Amino acid sequence: MFNRIFLFLIFGSIVAFASGTISGEIQKQPLNVPAIVMFVIFVGATLGITYWAAKRTKSAKDFYTAGGGITGLQNGMAIAGDYMSAASFLGISGLVYLKGYDGLIYSIGFLVGWPIILFIIAEPLRNLGKYTFADVASYRLRQKPIRILAAFGSIATVILYLIAQMVGSGKLIQLLFGLQYEVAVILVGVLMILYVTFGGMLATTWVQIIKAFLLLSGATFMAIAVMAHYDFSFGALFAHATELKGVEIMSPGGLVSDPVSAISLAIALMFGTAGLPHILMRFFTVGNAKEARKSVFYATGFIGYFYILTFIIGFGAIVMVFKNPQYLDLAKQAISGGFPILGGNNMAAIHLSHAVGGDFFLGFISAVAFATILAVVSGLTLAGASAISHDLYASVYKKGEVDGLKEMKVSKIATVVLGIVAIIMGIAFEKQNIAFVVGLAFAIAASANFPVLLLSMYWKKLTTRGAVIGGTLGLATAVMLVILGPIVWVQIFGNAEAIFPYKYPALFSVTVAFVGIWFFSVTDKSNAAKEEMEAFEAQYIRSQTGIGAEGASEH
Repeated sequence: MFNRIFLFLIFGSIVAFASGTISGEIQKQPLNVPAIVMFVIFVGATLGITYWAAKRTKSAKDFYTAGGGITGLQNGMAIAGDYMSAASFLGISGLVYLKGYDGLIYSIGFLVGWPIILFIIAEPLRNLGKYTFADVASYRLRQKPIRILAAFGSIATVILYLIAQMVGSGKLIQLLFGLQYEVAVILVGVLMILYVTFGGMLATTWVQIIKAFLLLSGATFMAIAVMAHYDFSFGALFAHATELKGVEIMSPGGLVSDPVSAISLAIALMFGTAGLPHILMRFFTVGNAKEARKSVFYATGFIGYFYILTFIIGFGAIVMVFKNPQYLDLAKQAISGGFPILGGNNMAAIHLSHAVGGDFFLGFISAVAFATILAVVSGLTLAGASAISHDLYASVYKKGEVDGLKEMKVSKIATVVLGIVAIIMGIAFEKQNIAFVVGLAFAIAASANFPVLLLSMYWKKLTTRGAVIGGTLGLATAVMLVILGPIVWVQIFGNAEAIFPYKYPALFSVTVAFVGIWFFSVTDKSNAAKEEMEAFEAQYIRSQTGIGAEGASEH
């Protein structure tokens, strides 16, 4: 019965996509046949993987962590697939296209969080946890308040990140395939629910691995094609770019002009990466801490290489797309002048793919960009569902007295609910400036998740009271400062001047979180606090040696 239902869903999804494309707003965009063919192939292949994974997902451990059987190399590629989102591929290359050298600040910022994960997070996390990072944060502290805080921090980060991905996917498909925006968002949501509900972490992992391989291959071809045009001379490439856009594109200060904003942005990207629940969850899919370290090593290499490529792609778009009539939005140009490209700056990489490879390669990159979104939203949804089912339902509501199959059923229900919420929010935010949403997701991860996780593993004097109050203060500060800042207070609410003058609140909210955790921990003189401190030594030994951890026998 299950096989018939799943095959019907596979066939239905592909037919729905094809029919939706044919009946969409094709008059606005030419029909991209190669993209549609490749997209259907990708969706069919990944749904086939989901079907294969579903037959192997029998327990909660299988659902949450793929049974812990993923190798370090596979997990590293999957982490890279999880992390290299559409915002990375399209957004950063678009920033480089727009601002030149300054776009590199995002590439570096997204990358520098990985040494933190490699050297201080990955191994203790794998040794102490089971399914979510809340397992680690609550290891020696009181379960209920810590898990509630960690779960809400995770869910808030996941939903905000999902909104940005859903809006991005809707706009991308609307531009590339001629689908209506709402249909595109619903399509992404349905496929996401299918991947996670039926295939769990195993299906999600392989979707991410395939997507990472395709994205790295496509980006490599684009970068080589651009450099070959200039005999592999960066000097010649940059010289031509400055001729077209002026020498200022090689100077800093175009995106972040004051030191406070620069430091705050760096903290958000660096600590936020180390607090993203869907990234942290991946370290439980490997057999032991050694494989967890390998995962980060490989992921850092893949991601670092990818960000080098986005820099070349961005400058390649300057020399091949900027001022090229084929890619200009003539209607906007007639109104405001300049050289606006079709779909905005975020489509610079898409247009470059056509410039270097024609319609076929444009179709490939378009399908890869969509695959990127599907892989990321699947990982996000699984992380959010696990926070609801494992942390809130199984650990808080049922106090740990629940069988794995029941917990897995709750997780699947949570996946469907999160998918519906993501679709609704994605449609609702279509006309909104979503830049603050991504910033807020990273700010919450950096301010609420990372400080509690880090100090729970390394600071003996951390107490439940300190973690809960400090983490809550960090979360509240991040949300409040984003609302009072220039993006929301001025651009969305329409006020003349922002109450909080900086776009990025992490410098302040992370400081509030760490100070709050420290103060309310050292002033906690309760008996419970003393017991929590006494339990630190046993926790620290396990975190560093793996004695007692799942998979420890495999060392």
